[in-house]
Amino acid sequence: MAEAAIRVDDLEVTYPRADRPAVAGMSFDVGQGEVFGFLGPSGAGKSTTQNVLTRLLRRYRGHVRVLGRPLERWNADYFERVGVGFELPAGFGRLTVRENLAAFASLYRAPVQDLDALLASVDLADAAHRRLSELSKGMRMRLNLARALVNRPELLFLDEPTTGQDPVRAALLRDLIRAAADGGSTVFLTTHDMTTADLLCDRVAFVSRGRIAAVDTPRGFKLRHGRPGLVAEIRGQGRRELRVEQLADDAALLALIREGAVETLHTREATLDDVFAAVTRESL
Repeated sequence: MAEAAIRVDDLEVTYPRADRPAVAGMSFDVGQGEVFGFLGPSGAGKSTTQNVLTRLLRRYRGHVRVLGRPLERWNADYFERVGVGFELPAGFGRLTVRENLAAFASLYRAPVQDLDALLASVDLADAAHRRLSELSKGMRMRLNLARALVNRPELLFLDEPTTGQDPVRAALLRDLIRAAADGGSTVFLTTHDMTTADLLCDRVAFVSRGRIAAVDTPRGFKLRHGRPGLVAEIRGQGRRELRVEQLADDAALLALIREGAVETLHTREATLDDVFAAVTRESL
């Protein structure tokens, strides 16, 4: 059985002068090639945990093992093997989009991706020669993802990667992230966008008060927190909730379906937004 890409045991972080830990005995693992969602309300400990894993924060208690080695035993080579895309994109305002990507690519010793092809993959080919200062936030976020992918990372840390995107470009970025995972990269995703988490993640962890409140697949969470059944919208009658086991014996509904009076019929299941609210409320 392959070793987990990330294994965290009893992680605890307390900031100076804080009255309680920001991360309080957190444990979880992330499999190789998995897209792992890290979800929770603001102040739950998500950013602190991510800062530990990206080595921005090095004072912690507990055990953290990443890419087959204790995190504290990694040197600068660690950053050759990871990619990071934070929610607030950084860059050089006076340089062009391509010059920015080239500047970051030059930091790596190993061969990097073709820059023009990478810009095209995030829909920035037409903006390659525009200054960064001229770009919208959505365009900067797409450049941010390109920068995180440029070194073909084994481990990819992403924070709100679809921020500022229209639905078409959000789908484009999700496909790009999924392709990276399918190619062998492990993705650690922090987001408040439940649609992105639902569509992209293999598993999600809900974080509350510095602890893992629950871990499951998106489907598992929705089945656990939903109510089995269907909702029908019937012309002139509005919405009607139905239990699955009663459908075959519901002669009135079957008659309405034959008459074409049923306008929509869909499953009644929890969304990840519902699960987010429920799990957070339970953990408090």
